[in-house]
Amino acid sequence: MAKSTSHLGVVRFEREGPIARIVLDWPERANAQSPEMVRQVDFCLDEARRDYSVKVVIIKGNGKGFCAGHVMAPDAYPEFAESQQAMGSNFQGSKELFLWPTLRFWEFPKQMIAQVHGYAIGGGTYWALLPEITIASEDAYFQMPLVPGLGFAGGETMIEPWVFMNYKRAAEYPYTAQTLTAHQAQQMGLVNKVVPLRELEPTTEAMAEKIARAPLSTLMATKSMLVRAWEQMGMRQHLQLSADPMSVLEHTSDAQALRAELAERRRLPRQQAASGDDTR
Repeated sequence: MAKSTSHLGVVRFEREGPIARIVLDWPERANAQSPEMVRQVDFCLDEARRDYSVKVVIIKGNGKGFCAGHVMAPDAYPEFAESQQAMGSNFQGSKELFLWPTLRFWEFPKQMIAQVHGYAIGGGTYWALLPEITIASEDAYFQMPLVPGLGFAGGETMIEPWVFMNYKRAAEYPYTAQTLTAHQAQQMGLVNKVVPLRELEPTTEAMAEKIARAPLSTLMATKSMLVRAWEQMGMRQHLQLSADPMSVLEHTSDAQALRAELAERRRLPRQQAASGDDTR
């Protein structure tokens, strides 16, 4: 089967028979979620959705890890600046970049597999854990450091209650910026398989090929029923609602003080969350 590759900037899009691959390709910045990366992933999903030959989409990262989450840099998000200028708030800007694309990612109508190695941090955990299948290498780890590390209630769309489906674990993980190893994530039901790094790609490809044996219409109907089951339990509504407290927390004084300290010390949220903690 002929393989086609499109280099979009910080994302690479590959198509090979019934399998498409979205490759996060900004290793020098740990595949951080810049506006360009978010838009390019969104574009790839649209291309895969419209291509009747594609049945399964694999998302993976190039470099030392999967995705380190949101870009941490001044003026990194022009969408935020536009929203501030238009309405004096980031209420709409954050939705444009991190709510609507996340909903489209979760509701993508074809089968998705996340192939995760190294770090999956912050917003990067969304791309790692929202696909129906997640296959991780033994060196993979997952963390949402934004509660103690940035003063935000997780990401713009809180997925933890839904991917954990466990009240206690879904609380401890963001409250304490808990780092989960691949094996811990598997024990909690976040990950389907954990394999040695050298086996990660062949295992993921084999899974994709196995899934792709079924008819496209059957696969899409099955995915639709899975997504709708979680919708009926309130997942889509909650994902949208969870974006609103983020706009509030941009203006609360104690959360602002935490972010000011972060900037002054030139720390990343993961480093801030680990202050006084000698664990990984």
